[in-house]
Amino acid sequence: MRHAHTSRLGLTGGGKRPGIAAIALATVVLLAAPVRTPASPGAPAAAGAQRAAFTIARLKYGGGGDWYGDQGTLRNLLAGLRERAGVPTGVDDAPVVLPTDEALFNYPMIFMAGHGNVKFTPAEVERLRRYLEGGGFLWCDDDYGIDTSFRRELKRVLPDADLVELPFAHPVFHQMYEFPRGLPKIHEHDGGPARAFGAYHDGRMVVFYSYDTDIGDGLEDAGVHPDTPQKREEALRMGINLALFALTP
Repeated sequence: MRHAHTSRLGLTGGGKRPGIAAIALATVVLLAAPVRTPASPGAPAAAGAQRAAFTIARLKYGGGGDWYGDQGTLRNLLAGLRERAGVPTGVDDAPVVLPTDEALFNYPMIFMAGHGNVKFTPAEVERLRRYLEGGGFLWCDDDYGIDTSFRRELKRVLPDADLVELPFAHPVFHQMYEFPRGLPKIHEHDGGPARAFGAYHDGRMVVFYSYDTDIGDGLEDAGVHPDTPQKREEALRMGINLALFALTP
């Protein structure tokens, strides 16, 4: 069963989507400010350096899972954001960041994917919680195998938040590109429908979880996976939508 929830835009799932001009304006505003870090003992003093451009960082996690996969995914997504949406990304590829790195708070959006186990240390759990509650956004893309451990670890990070399935009317599917049937299906590993989930903090979606689709593989370079040009285009469009949603207040 799908549920409607308040989005980052302050709208319900059936609300009017913002125009591209509004998204561009929000992008300029957000790029000028770092992710907020809640004041607490041991908070990194230099974690709020201003950014000149939008960058998505790749999250390196422990537990044995292949966090390093999808090598071309973020590079191609960042290129698409520059060329199609006019977002100043500033880099050709995404940096790698650990949950305990001070640089974590410099990135408004982080990405993680894989097939195997995910395991955060207590210190990483606390740091990720501060990151998400302070304004950060996490996209986790299941590569068929990460589901059980990701859900377990996310519950440690956000114990009061549940992953809820997003309705087709949710704004994330109606940004620059229209996805009236929700998340596109890129790979057919399990044969089930593509499903999108979100976790919320104070009414703001802080985690987007793409399941049973493998958007990241569709964003890889042509030839890395046997995806058709149509599937690769769908993956790029959905990735752009997701990044624009993450940038919209």
